[in-house]
Amino acid sequence: MLSQKRKQFLIFFVPSVLLLLLTVVYPLLYSLVMSFTSSSLKIKGMGSFIGFDNYIRVFKDAYFLKSAWTTVIFTVIVVTLEFLFGLIVAILLNRITYGKKVFFTIIIVPMLITPVAVGLIWRLLLHPDLGIINYMLSLVGIEGQAWLGDAKWAMITVVLVDIWHQVPFMILLLLAGLVSLPVEPYEAAEIDGANRLQTFWNVTLPLMKATIVVAVLFRVITAFKTYDLIYVLTKGGPGTTTEVISYHIYKQAYTFLDTGYASALSYVLLLVVLMLSAVFVKVSRGKA
Repeated sequence: MLSQKRKQFLIFFVPSVLLLLLTVVYPLLYSLVMSFTSSSLKIKGMGSFIGFDNYIRVFKDAYFLKSAWTTVIFTVIVVTLEFLFGLIVAILLNRITYGKKVFFTIIIVPMLITPVAVGLIWRLLLHPDLGIINYMLSLVGIEGQAWLGDAKWAMITVVLVDIWHQVPFMILLLLAGLVSLPVEPYEAAEIDGANRLQTFWNVTLPLMKATIVVAVLFRVITAFKTYDLIYVLTKGGPGTTTEVISYHIYKQAYTFLDTGYASALSYVLLLVVLMLSAVFVKVSRGKA
């Protein structure tokens, strides 16, 4: 019996650990060491050891601070709007009895598309000359815009595309929370003569608190790491209008070839995401 267990251990556990070490642990450790060096794709090898210079440079870099502020603004706007819109749609879906499956299927379709495909689709739709959005606007006498090339519209457009893509996820989580709510508090509220608004404010929201916090925190974490949608739609432009932290790191590594500094930036972002993830885990376990 013991020999059989050892064989199972060797066959299943050891290869998994080795694969994890090769694909996760080694790159993390390598990039951590790199963040303390002057490593660059312009030179061979790791570069010279420079201590915490890269990390000190992070907080003196005006472009990084601007990209961090852009990331915060983007995250706050998309998460707030997605939560509000998701909550409204989830409540409506929870109330209807006929055609719920049809509406549900239509709503979740955007979530099934990868961010890169979403970016390519919307780049075509928003093209200033060939896009259907400007064409439809011209039919009602509204002048089209260079949605992704105008500093006034670029961030708004990216936010709207992200909402279109990610709001189904928020709807799913909130709808799951609504469906699982107990019936007794609603019956008590009805007996007490509470109207719909009072019932929603005093019964639904308190009961949904844990679900709402988890949904919002999870979406904050994913929004904070947004890269692919920005890369496909605007590449951080025009100028640095839509340049978020993830894309700023990409530019430092593959445009300016400064891999040591890019690694330090990556670990700063990783630290922020780990802090948010710790809050997420704490809340999901009911400790907040």
